Amino acid sequence: MKPLEEDILGQGIKKLIAAPEPSLSASDKHASAITLAEQFRAFIKASNYPCVGAKSALSKNQMTAYIGSDLESSWDDVALANQLVSFAHAYKKSRPLFITFAAFFPKTRAMSENEFEAALWERIASLQAKDKWFGQQYDEAVSPDPTSPKFSLSFGGQSFFIVGMHPAASRPARQFDVPVLIFNLHDQFERLREDGRYEKMRSTIIDRDVDLAGSVNPMLSRHGEMSEARQYAGRIVGPDWVCPWPGREDEANET
Repeated sequence: MKPLEEDILGQGIKKLIAAPEPSLSASDKHASAITLAEQFRAFIKASNYPCVGAKSALSKNQMTAYIGSDLESSWDDVALANQLVSFAHAYKKSRPLFITFAAFFPKTRAMSENEFEAALWERIASLQAKDKWFGQQYDEAVSPDPTSPKFSLSFGGQSFFIVGMHPAASRPARQFDVPVLIFNLHDQFERLREDGRYEKMRSTIIDRDVDLAGSVNPMLSRHGEMSEARQYAGRIVGPDWVCPWPGREDEANET
């Protein structure tokens, strides 16, 4: 079965992709996907939600939503990796600012922060293997080594920063009803830096997050200072944290 796809123009989410699921009819899956997308849109649009970048993606109708099944299952991996590659290739053609990709996993059981982190890295490992299997080269602007300060994930030759969200997240801005993986393109961050807009936006997001949570996120760091892998799951970790995934080996990135 192919994923259901629908453009929801004018509603913030440009494309809704509902993965096939054996236990649901196409119409039921479609209705369920629409409902979840609407819930997420309302979550981001809330006045106290801190990420102004996500708000901009919605206001510009530039969010792609993939509705999968279970974060602990490999059911969606091939389809999701394929969609991420297509998303990256489409971005490269016109490079629009404030575009993002969100993958939802509504069939996931209740999980602790540690369990969510483990499941997140299991999916990352599998998705990265699929990207390589599709013949996609790693973005040479970043490192595939999760211990490197220049680490980032790559799909379709474009590097991405991942934001994990789930009900048990310790930071309020990451607490959504079901697990979600947000894929944000690094190229957009670099372009905002070049335009002189990045620092102001970053400061605004941090201030708004403090207003929401009551404290600064201790996991924040800049790309190039410390591996961003520590930030993906949203769990507070110490300096002895070891990434559950050893990284991806690509000939173009081997040293």
